Amino acid sequence: MASPTFIVSMPSAGPASSASHAPSRPPPKKRSQVARACDWCRVHRVKCDAEFPCLNCRKRGARCSNDRQVKSPTLPEAYREIERLKQRVEELELELRDERAVRLSMRRLDTPSTLPDDESPGERGSYPGEGRVKKVWEGIHISTARSPNKTWYGPSSLFYFIGSINNFLTTALKQTHSTHRMLPNSASTLLDGPTEAVDGDHTDRALAPTDDPIRAGESLSPMQEEYFLNLFWESYYTAYPILDEREFKEHYQSLWETSEKERKPSALVDIVLAVCMQYGMARLPGGRQGLAAASRGNVNDTDSTIAGRWHYRRCLTLLSGELESPTLSTLQCHILCSIYLCYGSFQNMSDNACGLAVRTAFMLGLHLEPPESVPRRERELRKRIWWILYVLESNRSIKLGRPFILQESAVNCSLPADDREIASLSGSGFSPIGENVTWLSWNLYNTKLMLAARRAYKSIYGRPPDAFLLGDVQPIAEVMESWLRGVPDALKTSRQNHGMPFSTDRSPLQIEQFTPVWLQRQRLLLEVMYHNLCTSLYRPSICFTLAGAPASLTEPAALKCAAHAVALTHIMHQVLSTSSILSGWHEAFHWQWNAAMTLIGFVLAFPQCASTPAARSTIDMTVTVFEHFGHSFAVAVNAAAIMRDLSGKVDLLTQEHLRKNMGAFPTVPVAADKPPISLPYEETNYDNLSHPVIEWPLPSGEETSAEIGGILGHSIDISAETFTDLDWSTLNNDFFDQWVLRQQDIQLS
Repeated sequence: MASPTFIVSMPSAGPASSASHAPSRPPPKKRSQVARACDWCRVHRVKCDAEFPCLNCRKRGARCSNDRQVKSPTLPEAYREIERLKQRVEELELELRDERAVRLSMRRLDTPSTLPDDESPGERGSYPGEGRVKKVWEGIHISTARSPNKTWYGPSSLFYFIGSINNFLTTALKQTHSTHRMLPNSASTLLDGPTEAVDGDHTDRALAPTDDPIRAGESLSPMQEEYFLNLFWESYYTAYPILDEREFKEHYQSLWETSEKERKPSALVDIVLAVCMQYGMARLPGGRQGLAAASRGNVNDTDSTIAGRWHYRRCLTLLSGELESPTLSTLQCHILCSIYLCYGSFQNMSDNACGLAVRTAFMLGLHLEPPESVPRRERELRKRIWWILYVLESNRSIKLGRPFILQESAVNCSLPADDREIASLSGSGFSPIGENVTWLSWNLYNTKLMLAARRAYKSIYGRPPDAFLLGDVQPIAEVMESWLRGVPDALKTSRQNHGMPFSTDRSPLQIEQFTPVWLQRQRLLLEVMYHNLCTSLYRPSICFTLAGAPASLTEPAALKCAAHAVALTHIMHQVLSTSSILSGWHEAFHWQWNAAMTLIGFVLAFPQCASTPAARSTIDMTVTVFEHFGHSFAVAVNAAAIMRDLSGKVDLLTQEHLRKNMGAFPTVPVAADKPPISLPYEETNYDNLSHPVIEWPLPSGEETSAEIGGILGHSIDISAETFTDLDWSTLNNDFFDQWVLRQQDIQLS
C-alpha cells in the first residue's frame, strides 16, 4: 500500500524572502490574580479584577466593596458585629410593632391625614391584636346656631379646643353662673326663608319672598350694582382671581340689552353682588350695624354678615337648573357661595357648598392638565380656579377638623403661572410689582403655603396624640420655614426697628404710604394666614388631659403656638388702628377669634410659663381688636364681651394657682394700661363673682358644665340656645392637666 505524500513548501532563501515574513504574535498576557473578589462578584460567581471599583461594579453603577484593604477581623470583633446586628433587628421589629399599633388605633377616627392617598379603607388596621391601642384623636359633637341637631368637628377645629377649655373651667370654678348675658347675638338664623321659583319673565320684585325682610323695593339699582361690582375688582379679585374681568363685564353688559331699568337674572352676577354687599356694608363707617345694635342686644336683619342674602338665594335658585350640565360659571358660583357662607359664620353650609364645588370641578375635568389646544389665557384661568378651590377646601377641612375631600393623588394639574404676560392677559390693569412678581403671584404663594400646611398637618394627625405630644414637632417648623424661604420680598410687609417679616418678634409694621391698597392687603393676608395656620398646627400641644406626660415636653410647641397667636394679634391691632386695609374683612375676624381663644387656653394650661405675661397682655389687646371689628359686624362686639369675661376668670384661676403653689400673694400679669391685681382674693371683685375653693384633683359635675358653657357660647358657630348640647363622652375621663403637672414639678424642685 502506497504511503501518503506530504508536500511542504519551504520559504525561499534571500533578502526578499525574509522581508516578506510576517512578525510573530506577542505572547498572551498572564491573567492577573485577585487575592479576594468583591462581595458582589463573589456572590454572583463572576470574575473580579483588582481595580477599585471593579469593572462589574462600574458597569452596574453600584458601590464596590473591593477597596484593596486587607481586612482581618478578630473573633471579638466578629462577636461585637453580631451583637450589633441583633440589636438593630430588635429595633426594627419594635418600630414595626409601633407602626402597626398606630395604624390600628387610627381606625376609630379618620382625620384628613390618617387615610393616605394610596391606601384604601379596607387596608387600614389590618393587624388585629398586635400592639397596645393608644390614645386616638377625638372630636366633639355640638349643634350649630341654625339647628338643634349635632354635627361633628374634628380635633384640629376651634370647637374641640373650646370644648376642652369649657371642661376645664367647669371643673375648676365649681359655681353656677348666669348665662343670659353671655349668649351670642347672631344674625345667622335670619338667612333662612322661603324662596319663590325664578322665572325669566319675572321682575326682581316678583322674585323676592313675601316675608323676606329684604323687600323687592330694596333690590339694587343699576348704579348701586355698579358700585358693589367695582368693590370686587378692588378687593376679592386679587385674593380670588377665579373670574376673567373682561368676560365678566361683557356678560354683565349683555344683561341690560333689553331694558335700562331691569337686567336679566344671572347666578354669577347675583353671587358676586352678594359677596360684595357683605363686604361693602361692613366697611360703612358708623352704619346701621355694629356697636349701636349690639350694645342694645338687637342683632337685626341689617347686619352686614347677611347682607346680600336675597341675591345669594336667587343665585341658588338659578343654579338648580345647571346641576346636570354644569359649566365653568357654575363652578365659580359654587366657590363664591362657599366664601359668602363662611364669612357669614355658616360653617356647615360653607363646607357643603365647597364639597359641591369639588364635585363640579371633577365633572369639568379641572383636576387634569388643560390641553394645549386651549388658548393660554383659558388654560391659566382653569388652573387658578382649580388651585383656589384646592386651597379653599383644604382650609375648610383643617378649620373644621374633617377629612380632606381633595386628595393629592387625584391632582394632575400644574400650578398656575404668574408671569407678566398672563397677568396682562387676565384682563386686569394692575402694574407689575417687581422681582418678576405680579398681582397673580400672591395666589401662587398662597397655594404653596396651603400645600406646606397640609404636609405639616399630616405629620401631626398621622400619629396618635401621644406621639405628637411626646415627640419632636420640628418637622412642622421645617415645612413652614421651607415655604417661607421662597416668598419674595415684594410680598412681605417691611418692619420698623429692623424687624423681620413673618417672624414672631412683634416688631411694628412699616405700612408704605404710596403702595396700592390691593398690594398691602395681599401682603398682610399672606402673613396673617401664615400665623393663623401655625397657631392651629401647634395648638394640640395645649391640652388638659396629658395622661401623666410631663408638661415640659409639650411646652416648646405650646410656646410656638402662643408666639404666632400673639404676632397675629399685634398685626391686626396695628392695621385696624392705623388704616382701613382690613376693615370689614370677615376672614380676618375669624383668624383673630382663633388666636384669641388659643391664647386663653395657653394661659390656663401654662400659668407659670415665662411667656404667660405676654400672652395675658395680648388677650386684653384682642378685646380692642374685636371692638374695631365691632364697627363692621355685631358678632365682633359679642366676641369682645366674651374675652372680657374670660380674662377675669383666667386671672382668678391664675392667682389661686400661684397662691396655692408659692404660698405668697403675687401679682397677676395684666395689661400695661391696667393696675395690677393682687391677692388676697377677698378684696378682688370680678363682677361680683364669688371666690371659688379649688381642690386637687379637680372634681367634675354636670350641673356646672351647663352653666359655665355660656362663657364660651359665643364661639362664632356655637348655638345661641344653649351650650349643654356638648357631648363630653368622647373626652378623656381621667382629668390630668398641666396645672397638676406644674404643681408636681414645684414640689419636686
